[in-house]
Amino acid sequence: MIKVTIAGRPNTGKSTLFNALTHSRNALVHDRPGVTRDVLTGNAKLGDLEFELMDTAGLETKGTELEKQSTEFALNAIKLADVILFVVDGRVGVTSEDLQWAKQVRKTNNKGNVLLLANKTESAKRIADLHDFYKLGFGQPFPISAEHKTGMDKIYDFIKESATQDTNKIEKEPQSNVRITIMGQPNVGKSTFVNQILGEKRVIVRDEPGVTRDTIEIKAKYLNRDIIINDTAGLRRKSNITDGLETLSALKSLDALGKTDAVVLVIDATGDIEKQALGIATRIYDAGKILAIALNKWDLVDEIERDDKLLKLKHQFKKSFHQITRPMILPISAENGMGVKNLMRRIFGLYDKALDRKPTSLLNRTIEKLIEARQPPLSRLKRPMKIKFVSQISTNPIKIAIHVGGASDMPESYTRYLRKGLAKAMDWEQLPIFIEYKKSENPFD
Repeated sequence: MIKVTIAGRPNTGKSTLFNALTHSRNALVHDRPGVTRDVLTGNAKLGDLEFELMDTAGLETKGTELEKQSTEFALNAIKLADVILFVVDGRVGVTSEDLQWAKQVRKTNNKGNVLLLANKTESAKRIADLHDFYKLGFGQPFPISAEHKTGMDKIYDFIKESATQDTNKIEKEPQSNVRITIMGQPNVGKSTFVNQILGEKRVIVRDEPGVTRDTIEIKAKYLNRDIIINDTAGLRRKSNITDGLETLSALKSLDALGKTDAVVLVIDATGDIEKQALGIATRIYDAGKILAIALNKWDLVDEIERDDKLLKLKHQFKKSFHQITRPMILPISAENGMGVKNLMRRIFGLYDKALDRKPTSLLNRTIEKLIEARQPPLSRLKRPMKIKFVSQISTNPIKIAIHVGGASDMPESYTRYLRKGLAKAMDWEQLPIFIEYKKSENPFD
């Protein structure tokens, strides 16, 4: 369990914060400085996050032998901490003690995971100039009120990020294997595309459909990224499938969706986007996978008609497939390589974005603005639906939990509105986003 230590000079509200985070009254709180002497330990919880929390004595620069010993214990707790919550009095401003002990914290703990909290800022009139706290060297100060439990979302974000830091380094490693599956109808150029990526003829290419029957998995490196690329059998309408082997091939193609990070849906640009291709796109989205539409054989489209053709195909796709705010649709030629490098670079960029976890505070501010612009409708029981709290519960695919008070039967039209607003604000417009409603109270209350 991650260790979090609360530190700061006396009488800044450290014990009040400890009680707020541990949902207890274990820490003695008093206006008189120096009440806390020992290091108090408790189990804290913020939303779905649990951690070990330590409350320390106010760091004293001078005093009795007892105060010096309390300070020694506090410094030891700081040394052992994975995260430090450095608390200052937001009404008083920076003091010489704050500056001295900020220096001591940096000297004692070299992990660098320090969150600067300006406490007692429940009223704007009582807040000193927060910019002065940048002098402490811990970056941006975040206003909170431990007594009223405001600003807890920033603490959640910071600890969550620190707790998963090592895991994220593995998950977000840009050179790790990115699984990319190539899908589409028969004879649209899927195998030619794979060979173009590999830089050699590793997959059989024929003009006749149905040559690729099995899902072929190949490890490779492209643009200095390690990838696993899957070439799948062409997918046709069920009514056109009469061969049992083709049925198995189609099933294996769809099964590949569960084992991939991104899908390149190859479409013959010399024709229109058929309903079958849109059906495949829907399956890809429902599986939560990154989707790139490759308009292949673009070199065969008349140059005079290309602009109109591209606009027409994009409009046709967006009109029929609204789940993604701004689908990635790019013209390519698998035969001569035109646009292939750009397509792959864009996929890698989306893959990295899909692994990103946005701050809870940012998500909530964004939702608040969306609600201000358009209030949620009444429920079927004519009761107001109040959105209380928003959090990101997973990456790749991105899943957002929206905690709703009262009725939770949010209509799909309003969900689309929220999804579109979040996608635009978070730069997720080309990624699948799933929204889940939870009938619960704010987990920070």
